[in-house]
Amino acid sequence: MSLQQKLAQFTKLNLNKTSTPLQRLENLSRVYGREIFIKRDDISPLAMGGNKLRKLEFLIADALEKKAKVIVTAGAIQSNHVRQTAAIAAMYGLRCIALLENPIQSDEHNFLHNGNKLLTNLFGAESVMCEALTDPQAQMEELIQTLALEDAYIVPVGGSNALGALGYVQCAIEIAQQKPLEIEFEKVIVASGSAGTHAGLAIGLQELLPHSQVIGVTVSRFKQEQAPKVEKIQRELAELFAILKVPEVQLWDGFFEPMYGMPNQAGLNAITLLARSEGILLDPVYTGKAMAGLLNYLENSDEKTPVLFIHTGGAPALFAYPEINKTINN
Repeated sequence: MSLQQKLAQFTKLNLNKTSTPLQRLENLSRVYGREIFIKRDDISPLAMGGNKLRKLEFLIADALEKKAKVIVTAGAIQSNHVRQTAAIAAMYGLRCIALLENPIQSDEHNFLHNGNKLLTNLFGAESVMCEALTDPQAQMEELIQTLALEDAYIVPVGGSNALGALGYVQCAIEIAQQKPLEIEFEKVIVASGSAGTHAGLAIGLQELLPHSQVIGVTVSRFKQEQAPKVEKIQRELAELFAILKVPEVQLWDGFFEPMYGMPNQAGLNAITLLARSEGILLDPVYTGKAMAGLLNYLENSDEKTPVLFIHTGGAPALFAYPEINKTINN
């Protein structure tokens, strides 16, 4: 049975609305003398795009099957995940409550009220602030009890559990179908945070494009802490699909500092470069840092094999960070 046939077993738990293009980055390919492609999940068809929609298609379908009336999730105040969860909840007439933290303790007005937070509010989600998301699952369960919520469904941070990660097994199938026949991606680069996107891609591409190495660029922690998170979801997916071999987790962790949610200069430079060379917007938390990792590799590698960058979205956060203006104006 093929991977696609196995995934079809979960059809009833899939809203199945997402398909995004795979494009060649013409100008960067010319500059670096190699084939550089991008998977445009930043333009997935809801709430200004992003990777979380693929996960939410499975998670919200499960919530609907279980007759949930309230979606409870958690994330940072500028969370792409919360923004997209709020949107899909609105789409299906579900109440959405988001437990939010301010990880960088910013008091900037735009950070607190613009960008993803503005859109989360616009989609009608109710926000509950907390000091820190130290144990999000337990904190969301406590919130459900405190608010006496009935028929509540918890969507984990980033939509990252085995069910949500099925969305990126599906994305791997899409990539294999879309890529030019003559192209074999040597590396597939993706931001690695809550781990579901990374794990789903790694399992799917291991089966479909076994010569392609999936590399996660960490956005919140060093690889010794990140690897177990990816491994856990990979093992759960492997069990679902009866896959015996689990891929070794590959991570680059030199690009996320000083911390999650706080921009760095390499990421800001990557945002500016892609905007001015390809007209594509990255974000300062995930894809800017992931692209900084890819650019560092391109600049320091003698290899000329094709690479693929997974654009997981996040552009609304550009409006929340004053560092963007400083970079543009320097």
